[in-house]
Amino acid sequence: MTETSVPAVSTPPRIVDVAALAGVSPGTASKALNGTGQLRAETRERVRRAAEQLGFTPDSLGRGLSSGRSYTVGLITTDSFGRFSIPVMLGAENTLGAGEMVVLLCDSRDDPLREQHYLRTLLARRVDGIIVTGRRTEPRPPVAAPGHVPVVYAFTPSQDPADTSLVVDQAGGAAAAVRHVLDLGRRRVAHVTGPADHHATAVRREAAAAEAGEHLLGEPLHGDWSERWGRLAAELLLRRHPDVDAITCGSDQIARGVCDGLRDAGRRVPEDVAVVGFDDWDVIALASRPPLTTVALGLEAMGRRAGELLLDAVAGNRVAGTTTMPTRLVVRASTVGV
Repeated sequence: MTETSVPAVSTPPRIVDVAALAGVSPGTASKALNGTGQLRAETRERVRRAAEQLGFTPDSLGRGLSSGRSYTVGLITTDSFGRFSIPVMLGAENTLGAGEMVVLLCDSRDDPLREQHYLRTLLARRVDGIIVTGRRTEPRPPVAAPGHVPVVYAFTPSQDPADTSLVVDQAGGAAAAVRHVLDLGRRRVAHVTGPADHHATAVRREAAAAEAGEHLLGEPLHGDWSERWGRLAAELLLRRHPDVDAITCGSDQIARGVCDGLRDAGRRVPEDVAVVGFDDWDVIALASRPPLTTVALGLEAMGRRAGELLLDAVAGNRVAGTTTMPTRLVVRASTVGV
């Protein structure tokens, strides 16, 4: 009778094994995977990769019971289309995922009652913290979270200066767009933007006008955030200022419409008129004819920073006040050709 060999049962990887592979102490590895402590993002990521390589799985239930945490974070947004909230969420997940934390997305659709419902639901789930974001840059009322639940506001800041908020350097981005066309030798610059009563419109408009100075053609043109308005604005500009040689825009949608309107009128972009957008929404910017030079908001980086600030707050190291995140000018064919 032939004996059947029984395969040896391998020992499950332990936190000390993860720490050894990542080159850190077991305590640091535990903090990195638990989303606690003041660790660099690079360290958390190195520990996370080591855990994945070894197949290490933390005991989430036991971890939650022993720490009093749920290892979940709520993200409340007013951005139903996800244009701004999805990149913020992806960035936050990159940071929070290193600690095996889950992000729960809640879309309030600009409805205060719906937002209150989601807030109650998240608190009932005993989330470790909340990230609040949206599609507008106007400061908003704080959410009514209890003091022991940290809240970070990303893109849409809190009206309370003592809260933790992250905003985009819109003024710096608008100024950079104008400097770019001036550096190209353009001297008759127009600005086409969105609704006059929007915070983003005002900040970008004032920064663009200040940077353009004497080279600004007339008053900035206001309309809605659409390609249709961009086409109409191009027509109006050519009628009023036929020698315009550069147009900076308050959004990529407007800029794409401006490019279409200029082309319909027989003007070449960028040979005759350079065009710059704002937001770096790739669905619009890359599909434009030609692809748009634009200002990138850096929303994923903002989401990553929001996650870091939330982790610090959960660990008892809350950072109050507003942090301004940098923008970046992305140069494409609408200003420099091919």
